Amino acid sequence: MSKPAFVPADILLPATGDMTDWSVIACDQFTSERDYWDRVDRRCADKLSTYHMILPEAYLNDVSPLEMAERANAAMRRCLDAGVFEELKRSYVYVERHVTGGVRRGLVGALDLDAYDYSPLSDSPVRASERTVADRLPPRMKIRENAPLELPHIMVLIDDPDMSVVEPLHARTHAMRKLYDFELMEGGGRVAGWHVTGEELESVDRALERLAERQVQIVIGDGNHSLAAAKELWNRTKASLSPEEAARHPARYALVELNNVYDPGIVFEPIHRVVFGVDTDKFLEVMRQKLQVPDGREIEVVIGGAKVEKMRVRGKSFGGMIELLQSSIEEFVAMSDDGGDVDYIHDEASLLKLTEEPGTVGFLLPSMDKSELFRTVIADGVFPKKSFSIGHARDKRYYLECRRIK
Repeated sequence: MSKPAFVPADILLPATGDMTDWSVIACDQFTSERDYWDRVDRRCADKLSTYHMILPEAYLNDVSPLEMAERANAAMRRCLDAGVFEELKRSYVYVERHVTGGVRRGLVGALDLDAYDYSPLSDSPVRASERTVADRLPPRMKIRENAPLELPHIMVLIDDPDMSVVEPLHARTHAMRKLYDFELMEGGGRVAGWHVTGEELESVDRALERLAERQVQIVIGDGNHSLAAAKELWNRTKASLSPEEAARHPARYALVELNNVYDPGIVFEPIHRVVFGVDTDKFLEVMRQKLQVPDGREIEVVIGGAKVEKMRVRGKSFGGMIELLQSSIEEFVAMSDDGGDVDYIHDEASLLKLTEEPGTVGFLLPSMDKSELFRTVIADGVFPKKSFSIGHARDKRYYLECRRIK
C-alpha cells in the first residue's frame, strides 16, 4: 500500500511581532521591479521579518548568493536564539488566502523528498510541473545548505475532484485554534490560518491515504526550483546516513502548502516573456518566420507599452507552444550580435510598463485550463520552464510558517 507523500510537520510561527511586517512575498516575484523590493527593504529594515531570511532575485546582480545566504542564515539563527517562535508539533496549518477574485484554501505540511523526482521522465508519486533549469538551483541551495530553518513559498497540487482533503476544514474552523489573521503587505490580500491537530488531522490523513493509491499523488505548482534545490541537498545528506538516520532526518522533508487543483481559488495564470535589448523589427521578423501558422495558439506581441499584433504559434499542446516560443527566443538571443536578455513576467500591467523601454518586446501568453495539468504531466512529462503560475503576482504565496531542517 502506497504511503502519502504529504504528512504533518513541526511548524514554527512567530509568537510576537507584527505579522504584516513578518510576511513577505516569494523571492522570485517582481524580479525586474526593483522599486517593489526597495519598498519592502525600507519597511522591514529594523523589523522582525522573513525578508531578512530570503534572497530576493531582484538583487541577484548586486550581491553574491554567498553573501545573501550568510545574511539570511544569520537572521534565522537570531530568531531561534531569541525564542521568537512557537512550535506546533506534528500539525498542519489550514490556510484561507483572499486572492484576486476569491479565496484560496490550502494546507501547510511536509512533503517527503524521497517521493519526489523532478526529472522530465519521472515516474515518482510527486512530480515537477515544469522543466528544472540547473543554473537556477545554486543560489537556492546556497541558502538552504547551512540554514537552520526553511520558509516555504512552494505550492503543491492534488487532483481531488471530490474535495475530500482540504475543503472539509472550512466547516471545522470553529473547532480549531486560529493562529493568525492579517493583511499582507503590498496589496497581497488577507490571510488566516488555523491549527490542524487531533480529530481534524486524522480526517485529513485518511483522505490523503485514499489519494496515495493514484499514479501521481502531487504535482508541484509554484516553487519548482526551490523544491529541486531541497531535493539535491537531501540527496547529498542522505548519502552519509544509515537507513534509520535517513528515515527520521528533518532535511528529508520540505515544508509546502498543499492545494486542490479544483479549488475555485486556484487559477492558472500565464507567465509572459519580455526580451530586452534587441532590434525589434529584426527580432519580430525572425519570430514570425519561426512560429507563425494559421491555426496555432494565439499570443499577443507588445512593443512601446501597447499590444501591436496577434501571432498564432505552432504547438500540439499548450506546453508545446511555450516550448517552441522559448527555444526560438533563446536561439535568437544566443546568435544575435545585438545581444538581448529574457525575463519572465507574471503580471500583464508590469509587462506593458517594461516594454515602454526602446529595444524591448513582450509576449503575452494565454491561460491554461487547470484541468489539463495532471493529464499533461502523466502523459507528456514536465512543461517547459516558466509555463504558468498560480494566480496574479500579488497572489503568490508569502513566507509565513517555518520549520527546522537541522
